[in-house]
Amino acid sequence: MHYEGNIIRPPSEANSILLQVTVGCSHNKCAFCGTYRGERFKIKSDDIIMQDIAFAGQYCKRQRRVFLCDGDALIVPQKRLLSILQAIRAQLPWVTRVGCYANAKSLHMKSVEELRELHANGLGIVYLGLESGDDETLKAIHKGAGVEQMIERARKAKAAGLKLSVTVILGVAGRRRSRIHAVATGRAISAMDPDYVGALSLMLVPNTPMYAEYRAGRFTLLGPEEMLLELRAMFAHTHLSQGLFHANHASNYLPIRARLPKDKDAVLALIDEALAGKVGLKPEWLRGL
Repeated sequence: MHYEGNIIRPPSEANSILLQVTVGCSHNKCAFCGTYRGERFKIKSDDIIMQDIAFAGQYCKRQRRVFLCDGDALIVPQKRLLSILQAIRAQLPWVTRVGCYANAKSLHMKSVEELRELHANGLGIVYLGLESGDDETLKAIHKGAGVEQMIERARKAKAAGLKLSVTVILGVAGRRRSRIHAVATGRAISAMDPDYVGALSLMLVPNTPMYAEYRAGRFTLLGPEEMLLELRAMFAHTHLSQGLFHANHASNYLPIRARLPKDKDAVLALIDEALAGKVGLKPEWLRGL
């Protein structure tokens, strides 16, 4: 397989075939992210992509899923993305699902009909980084879209039949807007009604704008109890028709895996016990990105 630069994927895609179709991220401006700093975004050549699909067809017969890397594979023009999906279907017939990252720009560029066409050809899930439901926070982290735009584009993916996984970040608003961010994010998630929610806790990365703000004293990183209070408020304001809420990423102090709505009361009680010191939190040395 041919890989360039940094390769990332969602935790749930750990056992997937990682097929890199783009290098970097088409947005690459988020203040908290250092993954692709200094890396120019590009779509890889069809020849390389098809070689990698052929390689996977020969050597990856135990994997049942494919994840299209990297930061925003949905940005690939429709005809090219369709040809990739069709090649996967023809050469990897045992694969049951293809997934990729999406952002507000790529979802805006694809119509519902185009997304349905991708779904019909094997794309099963898109992963969208919401990060926050608070417009001021989204602007501060240079997300490139407001909350109403994010909600509309998430609903577009759902309308096309795609599974939707939404990521949010605890602590990304700092201390001043912590409660506002938590409540607004819960409400935005509820409006999107995704199949999966993944809550991560902010860990500052050197050489990013947010790290520079922190070093300059203009951004306050939340402590463990503050992160838990934010998680509780966000979770309390999240209402899903049927979905999984995960906060079991390596960055989180308290692992949570809840199916909503049935597990809501039990999870709120668990968070309250942790806040009361009755449940231990993950130590700093075990946290990671």
